Amino acid sequence: YCPLFMILFFTYLGIAAGDNIGTIEHKIHSDLFIAVLGSWKVWPVIHIINFRFVATKHRLIFINGIQIAFNMFLSLIGSK
Repeated sequence: YCPLFMILFFTYLGIAAGDNIGTIEHKIHSDLFIAVLGSWKVWPVIHIINFRFVATKHRLIFINGIQIAFNMFLSLIGSK
Protein backbone atom coordinates (compact mmCIF):
# COMPACT_ATOMS: atom_id res chain seq x y z
CA TYR A 1 0.00 0.00 0.00
CA CYS A 2 2.95 2.32 0.45
CA PRO A 3 3.34 3.48 -3.17
CA LEU A 4 -0.41 4.12 -3.41
CA PHE A 5 -0.42 6.08 -0.15
CA MET A 6 2.55 8.15 -1.31
CA ILE A 7 0.86 8.94 -4.63
CA LEU A 8 -2.25 10.08 -2.77
CA PHE A 9 -0.12 12.10 -0.35
CA PHE A 10 1.76 13.96 -3.09
CA THR A 11 -1.47 14.49 -5.05
CA TYR A 12 -3.11 16.00 -1.97
CA LEU A 13 -0.12 18.27 -1.36
CA GLY A 14 -0.23 19.45 -4.97
CA ILE A 15 -3.95 20.13 -4.90
CA ALA A 16 -3.66 21.96 -1.59
CA ALA A 17 -0.85 24.09 -3.05
CA GLY A 18 -2.91 24.86 -6.17
CA ASP A 19 -0.57 23.02 -8.55
CA ASN A 20 -1.75 21.83 -11.94
CA ILE A 21 -1.91 18.17 -12.95
CA GLY A 22 1.43 18.32 -14.81
CA THR A 23 3.22 19.70 -11.77
CA ILE A 24 1.67 17.06 -9.54
CA GLU A 25 2.67 14.27 -11.95
CA HIS A 26 6.23 15.60 -12.10
CA LYS A 27 6.37 15.72 -8.30
CA ILE A 28 5.17 12.14 -8.05
CA HIS A 29 7.70 10.93 -10.64
CA SER A 30 10.59 12.76 -9.02
CA ASP A 31 9.87 12.05 -5.34
CA LEU A 32 7.89 8.82 -5.14
CA PHE A 33 10.92 6.52 -5.09
CA ILE A 34 12.64 8.51 -2.32
CA ALA A 35 9.49 8.50 -0.18
CA VAL A 36 8.78 4.79 -0.66
CA LEU A 37 12.41 3.88 -0.03
CA GLY A 38 12.38 5.97 3.15
CA SER A 39 9.25 4.18 4.30
CA TRP A 40 10.71 0.77 3.59
CA LYS A 41 13.86 1.68 5.54
CA VAL A 42 12.09 3.12 8.57
CA TRP A 43 8.96 1.09 9.27
CA PRO A 44 10.30 -2.48 9.42
CA VAL A 45 12.92 -1.46 11.98
CA ILE A 46 10.41 0.60 13.97
CA HIS A 47 7.95 -2.30 14.11
CA ILE A 48 10.66 -4.70 15.24
CA ILE A 49 11.61 -2.28 18.02
CA ASN A 50 7.96 -1.68 18.88
CA PHE A 51 7.01 -5.34 19.23
CA ARG A 52 10.26 -6.46 20.81
CA PHE A 53 11.15 -3.70 23.26
CA VAL A 54 8.16 -1.44 23.88
CA ALA A 55 5.62 -2.40 26.51
CA THR A 56 2.16 -3.12 25.17
CA LYS A 57 0.59 -0.12 26.86
CA HIS A 58 3.16 2.23 25.24
CA ARG A 59 3.13 0.85 21.70
CA LEU A 60 0.52 3.21 20.32
CA ILE A 61 2.24 6.35 21.60
CA PHE A 62 5.58 5.08 20.29
CA ILE A 63 4.19 4.46 16.79
CA ASN A 64 2.35 7.79 16.81
CA GLY A 65 5.55 9.64 17.73
CA ILE A 66 7.46 7.97 14.92
CA GLN A 67 4.58 8.67 12.54
CA ILE A 68 4.77 12.39 13.31
CA ALA A 69 8.48 12.37 12.51
CA PHE A 70 7.89 10.39 9.31
CA ASN A 71 5.15 12.80 8.23
CA MET A 72 7.64 15.65 8.69
CA PHE A 73 10.04 13.75 6.41
CA LEU A 74 7.30 13.41 3.79
CA SER A 75 6.39 17.07 4.11
CA LEU A 76 10.01 18.07 3.57
CA ILE A 77 10.14 15.95 0.42
CA GLY A 78 6.81 17.34 -0.73
CA SER A 79 7.78 20.97 -0.19
CA LYS A 80 10.97 21.02 -2.22
